[in-house]
Amino acid sequence: MAINLTKGQKIDLRKSSGETLTNFCVGVNWGAIETKGFLGLSKNVVEIDLDLSCVLIDDQNKLCDHLYSPLYRVEVLQQFGLPKGKLVSVDGALKHTGDDLAGDTGGDDGLDNEIITVDLSKVDAKVNQIFFFLNNAGKEDFSQIPYAKIRMYEGTPTRVVSEFASYNVSADSQYVNKRSIIMGKLYKRNGEWKFSAIGDPTDDTFLGQTIHKIVQSYL
Repeated sequence: MAINLTKGQKIDLRKSSGETLTNFCVGVNWGAIETKGFLGLSKNVVEIDLDLSCVLIDDQNKLCDHLYSPLYRVEVLQQFGLPKGKLVSVDGALKHTGDDLAGDTGGDDGLDNEIITVDLSKVDAKVNQIFFFLNNAGKEDFSQIPYAKIRMYEGTPTRVVSEFASYNVSADSQYVNKRSIIMGKLYKRNGEWKFSAIGDPTDDTFLGQTIHKIVQSYL
């Protein structure tokens, strides 16, 4: 049975069988805003662009790698001292499925819109922490989105085998009027990977601000 995460909760990456979870997906599933038109005869759809990203931190507490959308403008990233976005970590351990610019229309399809696959056995030995965060590239805040859920599961981007842990963002009042969330981190303790659900909302309107906040306040 999946763990329903709460803010600040720390969990071991162990399945009910006792095995260690090493290969899994971190995904975000959200819906577009749909309203009825005149006399209910039509449907208005506002597409929602959320961006799932992560940064990797080494044993010297330095940012050593990243995964975020290549669609971010390079000249804006450079203002924050950040390189162009990419979808695969240098060590090949983490892979991003790419940018979803719209969200689900017509209801929840049960699949995540953006996913980062993780293979902890391939993570570079110098990496000690991996932070996952979510930015809203549009003007809406999280409270306006019909559903937004974050989860860790075994499977592939197109098939969920077993859900390990989840967190319902849109149901939480702390995200009203907020545009980004520092979701959580994988961290190494005595050679073993664990997960901490951070769940901190921020007012950041750009990914660069969120990365700076992580480096300055969470290491």
